Amino acid sequence: MNAIALPRWRGWTRRGLILGGLALLLLASAVVGMASGAMRLDASEVVGALARWLAGQPAQGDDQVVLMLRLPRVLMASLVGAALACSGATMQGLFRNPLVEPGLVGISAGAALGAIAMIVLGGGLLATAPGVLGSFGVAFAAFAGGLLATVLVYLFGRRRPGVATLLLAGVAINAIAMAGVGLLTYLANEHQLRDLSFWTLGSLGGTDWVRLAAVAPLMLLPVLLLPRDARALNALLLGEREASLLGFQPERLRRRLIALVALATSAAVAMCGVIGFVGLLVPHVLRMAWGPDHRLLLPASALAGATLLIAADAVARVVVAPAELPIGVITALLGGPFFLWLLLRLRIAEAAA
Repeated sequence: MNAIALPRWRGWTRRGLILGGLALLLLASAVVGMASGAMRLDASEVVGALARWLAGQPAQGDDQVVLMLRLPRVLMASLVGAALACSGATMQGLFRNPLVEPGLVGISAGAALGAIAMIVLGGGLLATAPGVLGSFGVAFAAFAGGLLATVLVYLFGRRRPGVATLLLAGVAINAIAMAGVGLLTYLANEHQLRDLSFWTLGSLGGTDWVRLAAVAPLMLLPVLLLPRDARALNALLLGEREASLLGFQPERLRRRLIALVALATSAAVAMCGVIGFVGLLVPHVLRMAWGPDHRLLLPASALAGATLLIAADAVARVVVAPAELPIGVITALLGGPFFLWLLLRLRIAEAAA
């Protein structure tokens, strides 16, 4: 009995240690993120503000800066990073390709088209709309655009079995959406160009508790549900026929996973714009480090993606303070050199072989 139980115990221990270490790293990055900005704070001030808030004590000093400005921003960064990275790991497992990301099937492009259409064509509506519609008009349009692009990809891609047709349909929808983005950019005036260029590069600016509460369930639910299909994704790595023989249903699994990824990615892009490379970089690095087991890869991607985006947002706020860089610039500067290094590494390995 001990000989049978020991490997399973070791596997759980390894996963627990890795996930525990990533969780501690996430907590540390959150404290650093709340301390960073145009007005620098000490980590002790951040921890003190959080402790007083949790204990129900009156705010002191700069507590309002932490609680009203930086805490919701850090929480939004963690949710967006977790949603994008976990979605990327899921798509890579579903397509059995470590270089796939959610944007490749048109979700991000559809969301971008919806948001830019609202900025350029719906400017009058946004200016006159009352309350929630005026505040969240661009976010609603982006969310609807991402979901619509996903539906179109699935309707075209399901005509033939397998994931190759889905991928090709995604590439086509992505190209059409980006053509629409280009046309609307050409039609935009100077003020609209400034808004849409900042949006397409991604930003967590303007995050508050209202926006966080509106979008948090849409990202948190997929992040919690996707790891439940880790064993099915592991089986799918062997091939769809083999997964079917093991008792899984690839078609139903594909529908469920694409729906959850579309929900998480559309919500993330709707609130923060297009943030590249997180869904591609994080799961790829973790797969290289700890292997393709999705029981570890999915929760680890969520924790590491949250940590990466918090750190990137902190850098974006301090590198040109008091101004702020779009966060997509930071993630692109991280992701681009990494994949150039990976390309060189693969070529060297092929030459050595």
